[in-house]
Amino acid sequence: MARADTTAPGAPDDAHRRLRQALVAAVRASCPPWLAAQAEDLVQEAMLKLWRGGHLDEGKSPPPSSYVWRVAHSVLVDEIRRRRRRSEVPLDGEGSVMDRESEAPGPERIRAARAAARAVRECLRDLGDDARRAVGLRILGHRVREIARLLGWNDKKAENTVYRGLAALRRCLNRKGVEP
Repeated sequence: MARADTTAPGAPDDAHRRLRQALVAAVRASCPPWLAAQAEDLVQEAMLKLWRGGHLDEGKSPPPSSYVWRVAHSVLVDEIRRRRRRSEVPLDGEGSVMDRESEAPGPERIRAARAAARAVRECLRDLGDDARRAVGLRILGHRVREIARLLGWNDKKAENTVYRGLAALRRCLNRKGVEP
């Protein structure tokens, strides 16, 4: 019995291969350097998300590229959030559960942290729109080059806006008595 050629143009495997290539491009374009080693895992997760959503069913047209990019971005953001939430446990035995419990912040520390967060939000509100967006992205961990790309600016504008915005944020926090 002869096998059907699934590599012919228009075959489901060809469509899946093109979709996967688009996901690889989207993940690599958005992936921060410290997460680049897991890019392939993120692509697989995005493919699963598309499959679970019914976008890979036979006879169905492939999703638009903007949707593919959104799915890749969503998977990437989920992974970054998951890693930030996950607690790291040292392998050398130090930092046991008891040690970590004794280091838990007390009510005073929690209150101070909430007051500092409120002050940061207030100071961010006082910044101009461009500075607020640039500083917000910087606080989230983006580098200046990434900020420029995300906001559609050139590198120099992003750099100036970020550093001037951070200086203004520091001045505002100092006026409120908060050490940045």
